[in-house]
Amino acid sequence: MRLTLIIQRVIFYYSSHIGLCHGHRHFDSRAKHEQLPIDESTRPINGIAFSTRAYWMRQANLALGHPCPTAAFGTVIVNHTGNSGLGELVCVGANSISSTGNPTLHGEIVAINNCIQILTDTSGPYKLSPSDALAAFANLSLYTNAESCPMCASAVRYAGFREYVYGTSIATLVARGWTQIRIPSAEVYARSTDLPNLGALIAGVLTNETNPMFSWQHDAEYPCPKGCERIEGRCEES
Repeated sequence: MRLTLIIQRVIFYYSSHIGLCHGHRHFDSRAKHEQLPIDESTRPINGIAFSTRAYWMRQANLALGHPCPTAAFGTVIVNHTGNSGLGELVCVGANSISSTGNPTLHGEIVAINNCIQILTDTSGPYKLSPSDALAAFANLSLYTNAESCPMCASAVRYAGFREYVYGTSIATLVARGWTQIRIPSAEVYARSTDLPNLGALIAGVLTNETNPMFSWQHDAEYPCPKGCERIEGRCEES
């Protein structure tokens, strides 16, 4: 029953320059999935149009604060439950390992930490207690430009986000030369149904814009992101 529930709740959303695909996740040990066509104008997910998803995925890219960081992993956390059409930005985060030396500070963890500080700030707009701040995650959506590692996917599940939305997949990162723990988020979700607040997992959003963020670091022939140029083999801001 639990596995059936998670299959129903894990949603895959694929975008490209020419179209969009959607399918339900069929979990197995090799993490296969089925893809079915969808019309973005008629099939919003959780009542949210693809154009809105694309907007926030672009904000996850912009959360990096630099056009071509080596570890280009950015995250935004959004409230879609209010009255605003686009939703409300609550907090952002970017991979901070190189600047802090802390190996756990992936973009998702930084964003969650920032959210707790913002939500509980007694001089801020929310002024929540710690327990209320934790409960608030059930109404928030996390957008990250690349699929979370199992550490971060587990943090997402423990937080109990309403939605977890990602762009580039772990499989794509591996194919582009990134070292990864090869446990997909769908497997983390399928094995964490004892936890409360099982949210929706929406994958593959705006990959035509997120994939290039991770394609130049291990391929000297791949063009740098806009606003950057090759200097001694690295992409640097121009």
